[in-house]
Amino acid sequence: MMGLRPSAGGALCWAETLFNKSSIYLYMSFRNKTIFITGASRGIGKEIALKLAAEGARIVIAAKTAVPHPKLDGTIYTAAEEIVKAGGESLAVVCDIRDEAQIGKAVEAAVARFGGIDILINNASAINLSKVEQTESKRFDLMQQINVRGTFLVSKACIPFLRKGVNPHILTLSPPVNMDPRWLGGHVAYTLSKYGMSMVAMGLAAEFRPEGIASNTLWPQTTIATAAVQNLLGGDIITSRSRKPAIVADAAYAILSRPSGECSGHHFIDEEVLREEGTSDFSKYAVDGTQPLMKDLFL
Repeated sequence: MMGLRPSAGGALCWAETLFNKSSIYLYMSFRNKTIFITGASRGIGKEIALKLAAEGARIVIAAKTAVPHPKLDGTIYTAAEEIVKAGGESLAVVCDIRDEAQIGKAVEAAVARFGGIDILINNASAINLSKVEQTESKRFDLMQQINVRGTFLVSKACIPFLRKGVNPHILTLSPPVNMDPRWLGGHVAYTLSKYGMSMVAMGLAAEFRPEGIASNTLWPQTTIATAAVQNLLGGDIITSRSRKPAIVADAAYAILSRPSGECSGHHFIDEEVLREEGTSDFSKYAVDGTQPLMKDLFL
């Protein structure tokens, strides 16, 4: 339509404007885009998947939980069913991101099914809040292997396809890096692994900015009502002072809607993102509106 405007206010001028707006919408929307999410069988990862699925996205769930866990709800297959009901397409792939071969097969399956990858969400994470003397070497290794190494290897495997994607983003669920010793003192091994994820994300932002691939982190302002909070951070008391996973999903949606060439290298906080989007009332996200909110571990 460019170059066809006959006169100011003419019909073709209106048509060109409409065409450009439509093109921008298609570019920024999630319909028929492929989103590869690690560890999305439950919790925040699944909530993000459902949010994007409602917009017609194709969701690849790459996680370990193929059979029900005795203490945790959901598997990759039940999550896939929910995604379809929400309005998206889904592919459930059993994948332990500690295993590079499994990562490669999961990415191959995603591309074979949907033709490419537009967005990667590094959500899978292991948590253990032990102090140094109580941290077993196998627990230390597990967190570094899943959180840092897994984030790096999954990102590496997806980059060739993100390079061809539409408005390509990498979003990593990890906190801002803060070297104040108090954030390390209570749980060195876990903090080290989460900061490692954030450093990978910032490295990707710097390396792939010239190619238009965005890389950012996202972290909640408050504790989020997930199995980890319920089982590891204080049970019902902390859960009642938490927000629902929907707030992180809404923030992720806002970030991933932004132009990848203009939005990279940021440590985002969910509440701050939504305030930028015009949200001022966060009461709907509270698990129990009568309780004071618990600030997150790293904030």
